[in-house]
Amino acid sequence: MRYAIIKIEPELAADLLAMGAAFDDALSTGNYQGEVFSFETPSALFAAITPKRWDVLNCLQGKQPMSIRELAKQLGRDVKNVHTDAIKLLYIGLLERDDAGRIYSPFAEIKTEFTLRVEAQAA
Repeated sequence: MRYAIIKIEPELAADLLAMGAAFDDALSTGNYQGEVFSFETPSALFAAITPKRWDVLNCLQGKQPMSIRELAKQLGRDVKNVHTDAIKLLYIGLLERDDAGRIYSPFAEIKTEFTLRVEAQAA
């Protein structure tokens, strides 16, 4: 079972350290750690994965691969706009294509993890 973790990681260095630790753990234990998709800010996350794109992910989750036309029909949306959203999600890596070119979500579960903190004020 594949799963995705979508994170907001303000500091790339911290994200790289966490990914390195997860890789080391997976290598030593053989345990699958999931696939991490990181964004630097909430704005970056919500610009990349808009509400309409969340709908696309939700519609494809746990279903067989389908054409963009079929997806648009299920969502009740314009094919061109669904195509644009699907291409962006393919680019991010949250969707994949099968051998016939149909799209699907390879993840049985998609988690989001982020914490909002007050920035330290300069004195």
